[in-house]
Amino acid sequence: MKISIKKSLSDLQGLIILPFFESENEVKLPENLSHSTISSRVFNGKKDSIYMLEDEKNLLFFIGLGNSDATFKSIQTAFRRVTAKHESIFEEDFNIIFSNDFSNEHIQAAITGLKLGTYRLSHFKSTEKEKKDWNKINLTLISENSNLEKIAKDSIALASAQIETMKLVDLPANEVTPTYLANWAQEKSKELGFKVTILERKEAEEIGLHAFLAVSQGSSVKKSPRFIIAEYRHEQAKKHLGLVGKGVTFDTGGLNIKTAGMVHMKCDMGGAAAVLGSFTAAASLSLPINLTAIVPCVENSIDNDSFLPSDVIRSYSGKTIEVIDTDAEGRLILADGLSYLVKNYNPDSIIDLATLTGSAVGTFGYECAALFSKDQSLSSAIQEAGLAVGEKTWPLPMWDSYGKEMDSEIADIKNYHGKPFAGAITAAKFLEAFTDSHVSWAHIDIAGTAFGDSEFAKTKHATAFGVHLIIKFIEKL
Repeated sequence: MKISIKKSLSDLQGLIILPFFESENEVKLPENLSHSTISSRVFNGKKDSIYMLEDEKNLLFFIGLGNSDATFKSIQTAFRRVTAKHESIFEEDFNIIFSNDFSNEHIQAAITGLKLGTYRLSHFKSTEKEKKDWNKINLTLISENSNLEKIAKDSIALASAQIETMKLVDLPANEVTPTYLANWAQEKSKELGFKVTILERKEAEEIGLHAFLAVSQGSSVKKSPRFIIAEYRHEQAKKHLGLVGKGVTFDTGGLNIKTAGMVHMKCDMGGAAAVLGSFTAAASLSLPINLTAIVPCVENSIDNDSFLPSDVIRSYSGKTIEVIDTDAEGRLILADGLSYLVKNYNPDSIIDLATLTGSAVGTFGYECAALFSKDQSLSSAIQEAGLAVGEKTWPLPMWDSYGKEMDSEIADIKNYHGKPFAGAITAAKFLEAFTDSHVSWAHIDIAGTAFGDSEFAKTKHATAFGVHLIIKFIEKL
């Protein structure tokens, strides 16, 4: 989608999108259009309403956004519907007119929504008609906003990173293997100019990433583990942020095999995808931050070499772990990822994202992610960033009494407490044990928000939850 900027309404032809906030009065159209007003009985900007009007020169597409205090997410969704559900009205060129009622955030929501609406799940369909090439579509933005060009450029970069994130999660596990993710990161590093290091099984063994390797013991050679280390540095950076993402490309549950919902377990690398997506977005936007991302990628499969319940395994931190349940595998690879990040980089703050527990879904459903941190300022900043862009998080307690649930008789810690309560909290307490008491660490359990149902597909699909949250968090530092 190519974008150009105009301040006047002269020579506008073809599709013109006109967004309006709700009003009881008749809708007044910009000058130079063939119509001057629209009766409020026909269209008044009510939320989720649309109206189309065609003449010899233009197709006018009205979008109702509701009250002027409409949220970022609601505006983004309204615009996403246009490209997702009205694809046929788009030809080579189209236009959007933003009145002075639209803030920078409103405009960003609109442009990211339009871009997100171009994403389709039909990656492998051979019988579908030829797909529209949105890269050949020209969008002209008309507004008096002096920041419009930067807003548009940044919005397209952000939405593009979100689409890449969704694709990583939506593609099947026979495509998105640990090697695929490693190669993807390397290709992006060449394109955007950051550093990537990939550790394969031998290198990981040599430096002691034993918990990470244990999870992958049952996977085939072509799905062997990859430990991704990405580094982005900016000369004007004042802060160093560390990111860790859970990259289980498929989770059978291991020998504690899942009994339901396994078809969706390609999404168990949603945390890895969100970290990679936000990392590449930050690099694309040239944000003034130093970033280090650790993305441990494995497949948790079943084989005669699979790790077993009751195994005691070592970890990068030196702590020993009693394996109670092989389906509590994500925290094992995150443990080594967190330890490696703290020991070798010790960033100012650390955020990890993971589709970690069903308990988080049981607590919050699909409305928001579970947030864990003892750093109140970090927790508040994450919550505020998420609320601003429609990616909600809400804190759960990190009291030390929950940590006692993870005590092991035979090892330093166990990976699962085996009880039907506080599963998300005890998982967070397990991870905390591998942060070396870092004072500014947050864990975000995105099990209920990374993958789900929506109006934009007939099946469950990726959301890219976490990408915009991390970018907004960085922008507010």
